Amino acid sequence: MALSTQRASASLSAESAPPQWKHDVFQSFRGADTRRGFMSHLDHELRYRQTIKTFKDDRDLEIGATISPELLTAIEESHLAIIVLSPNYASSPWCLDELSKILECMEDTNRILPIFYDVDPSDVRYQKGGFAEAFTKHEERFSEEAEKVKRWRAALRKVANISGLDSKNYKSEAELIKNIVKCVWTKVHPTFMLSGSPENLVGIDFALEQLRLQLAPEENDVRFIGIWGMGGVGKTTLAKLVFEKISHHFELSSFLFDVREVSAKHGTLVALQKQLLFPILKEENIIRVWDEESGIFFTKTYLWNKKVLLILDDVDKLNQLEKLVGEKTWFGVGSRIIITTRNERLLVQHDIARRHKVKVLNNGQALKLFSQHAFKKNQPAEGFLELSQRVLHCAKGLPLALKTLGTLLYTRDQDAWNSVLHNVEKIPNPTVLDSLKVSYDGLEEMEKKIFLHVACFHKGKDKEKIIEILDSIWDISSLIGIDILIEKSLLTIKKNNLRSDTVEMHDLIQEMAWEIIRQESVDEPGKWSCLWHPNNISAVFMNNTGTSAIEAIVLGLPKSEVVHWNCNKAFSKMPKLRLLEFDNVIFSSGPKVLPNSLRIIRWSWYFSKSLTPKFHPRFLVKLEMPYSKLVRLWDGAKDFPKLKYIDLSYSHKLASTPDFTRVPVLEELNLKSCTNLIEVHGSIAVLKRLKRLDLSDCKNIESLPSEVEMDSLEYFSLRGCSKVKKLPEFEGHMKSSFKLILNGTAVEQIPSSIEGLVGLAVEGIYNRRSLSGQIVYMQRSSKVVKLPGEMECLEELELSESAMRELLLVMISNKYLSLHRSSTSRDHSAWFRIRKSHPDPAPDPLGLVLSSRNDLFSLASLDLSDCNIGEGVIPDCISCCLCLVRLILRGNNFFSLPANIRFLSKLRYLDLSLCRRLQQLPDLPSSESLLVNVDDCTSLRRLSDPSNLRGANVYDFDFSCHNCFRLVEEESSINRIFAMMMRLAPNSCPKVVSLVD
Repeated sequence: MALSTQRASASLSAESAPPQWKHDVFQSFRGADTRRGFMSHLDHELRYRQTIKTFKDDRDLEIGATISPELLTAIEESHLAIIVLSPNYASSPWCLDELSKILECMEDTNRILPIFYDVDPSDVRYQKGGFAEAFTKHEERFSEEAEKVKRWRAALRKVANISGLDSKNYKSEAELIKNIVKCVWTKVHPTFMLSGSPENLVGIDFALEQLRLQLAPEENDVRFIGIWGMGGVGKTTLAKLVFEKISHHFELSSFLFDVREVSAKHGTLVALQKQLLFPILKEENIIRVWDEESGIFFTKTYLWNKKVLLILDDVDKLNQLEKLVGEKTWFGVGSRIIITTRNERLLVQHDIARRHKVKVLNNGQALKLFSQHAFKKNQPAEGFLELSQRVLHCAKGLPLALKTLGTLLYTRDQDAWNSVLHNVEKIPNPTVLDSLKVSYDGLEEMEKKIFLHVACFHKGKDKEKIIEILDSIWDISSLIGIDILIEKSLLTIKKNNLRSDTVEMHDLIQEMAWEIIRQESVDEPGKWSCLWHPNNISAVFMNNTGTSAIEAIVLGLPKSEVVHWNCNKAFSKMPKLRLLEFDNVIFSSGPKVLPNSLRIIRWSWYFSKSLTPKFHPRFLVKLEMPYSKLVRLWDGAKDFPKLKYIDLSYSHKLASTPDFTRVPVLEELNLKSCTNLIEVHGSIAVLKRLKRLDLSDCKNIESLPSEVEMDSLEYFSLRGCSKVKKLPEFEGHMKSSFKLILNGTAVEQIPSSIEGLVGLAVEGIYNRRSLSGQIVYMQRSSKVVKLPGEMECLEELELSESAMRELLLVMISNKYLSLHRSSTSRDHSAWFRIRKSHPDPAPDPLGLVLSSRNDLFSLASLDLSDCNIGEGVIPDCISCCLCLVRLILRGNNFFSLPANIRFLSKLRYLDLSLCRRLQQLPDLPSSESLLVNVDDCTSLRRLSDPSNLRGANVYDFDFSCHNCFRLVEEESSINRIFAMMMRLAPNSCPKVVSLVD
């Protein structure tokens, strides 16, 4: 939670603040007895060693002098009083007046600590001994002020009855002083707390609670705690508050501000080491700290036995930690070392495991903080709410920005607000940008390039995708660079459940990056390293002001738009261009020149019929030109030594593929929907590194090379290639799993060479995770009628709506089997008889024979939905599928299921929905979790008898029975539903979906 630095006035505080004492301790003593000895030592220990604020009046007073108004005020402004009752204390009217005033002001006697110094408490209480002699003289001297003397006697009796310290109980004055100091600490600072601050710090509560847990005051170990986050988010504010509230619990406390700035200014850490050691070494010895090594020596020597609170603020280099706080052994038990930094990596490198990240404020907190600065109250003034929301949009929860803008807008009218916001929305406040830029300035050159590219082009993209692009552009491994930017709070990672993690950054940090680019040449975008804004890119191309400074151009429009730019001359002036992306930007003509320095080209709607022959991109890694007007890519064999990716999808005029002979590392080739493509060049057959080949919907391709040696191929799609009748033979040894898609082809037979492949697939159907082994995927109009006889590594078989006429397989490793929408009829010689369910006539029945029931031991998912399965077709041996997790039988025509389905102990999902003839549900398996779906089973009358269940170890049971009207009609069925759930899950909260919609 981010923290503001706003201190609230009394009007902003919901609760009254605790008293604010000017002095911690008022000291009352008889100077003649103790000033030069005992009191000087006590005051030194309190004031200099323990940093307790004391008031000690050292004046020699004339006899008869009365207590001054200044002294009376000091008593009133002191938290507690130490009264040193020495032998001659009562002889001083001044001391007795002080005592009376103290007792009058401090009705709570817990604030008073009497010290019986060389006197007996009973002498004080009853005014005996020296106290009796003193009062004899007072009665003579103040004979006309008897009430005053009486008041003094009462004060002595009262103070003598307060629990205090008796000097005769201690072996030495040093021991007595030590105990006095301990008592003072306890009274002045009674508890170790981080809550209850008189400051109204927005967003403070959660952060303080988290830090309290990290600090763990009850533990006597030495702890290092890191506070980290982006610039301006409130790290220092939080550290200062912690220091103010707990420093009194330590023998030595020190707050070293601006470590980064101070060390940079002096070029050494000596000044900071002296600041840390000064309370110990004092002025006479601090000169002995002349260099960093001597500073380390004195730190280790003098602090190892002291309980220390040390805060290092704004650390940016590891050596600052190594030389200022070093190891835990440098400090005494109970010590706490707190470090604030923008760079989490420094904390990791110094083995600081306890780390607290300070985050930006949420909208409610941000509005409150901004209002405190802009309106001096917790909410906007009337008529300013909408304008305030615009400020929040600019600040994005950053306290520094909210405070700066609030202060700037204070007391201004709405016209001034609109003017300020107009400017801020274009270029953020310099104060904010300067603060944020500190982290950028500390980066290495390549880290700066990575940061600027992410800010200009890649915010919100998948982390892996960004790394792939940056690696290609700079020929580096950018993963470590991204991690460093995250550690330095310049980037953040957004976790996503359904896709890869994305890289994000605060809007103000992105604005800061843009401003850094602008400052490369304020008025000439042609001299910027990155171009991303349409207006700037247009100006460069229209005015032909490109230069060698330009390294990347990215322009993506929401919809296609024609531009009248002359790209020929502009590109000729950009010899260092590495990244070029035009998406939905339609030029009236194609370029005649492209920089040979390019690493990545993504240019949709590319206008030319081919790449310019003058283009010799020896560094090109990725070429993407979807929806282009290309007829051919290049002529003859051409050197592309680093080209890995080609995407020409939806290039409807493309007639042929190029010669790939000199493209040795090509990994992906996407020619999807190149509907005019007729010829696939034979050189494609020897692309040994090709992993992905997509020829989907290339309707005019008739033939492929007869043999291919694609050892790395993982994905090959011919979906919709209706003229392809024959697949190539796969020579060599496939190294990876491989997915082959043949939907909509005229292929009638899988080549025999497929039997020798290690794998035939990439990913699972349901869980989208990689699977070892094989997958065959043929849906709808695929005309494959036969698969090879033995595929022992087959793990997934998808034949939904297929034309498969016969399947005789050994499937020992099968995990997924789907015959979705294939029709079946009863046959005693095999599991199923299958007929096609699509419109094509199928006079002959289709056969599916599984070689033996043991082959399906590994089957985890079985989908037989909409297969026209009738009564008795599902055999009893289904119980042998001991690994079955998902069983989908929806939309079939059976009346009942085999009773031994209850033996499927790993079953998690049973789908019987739309089985409109199903009348009875069998006994269910006892599994750790089970979801049963009988929606729209309109004939279902009876459920399993809960008394027949074999176990009661189901922890999560879902039962859905929408539109099961017959169940509702029979009261016994309703009772059975609840009885079954209680039997299945007695200790859980089973869920029932309504019986009728």
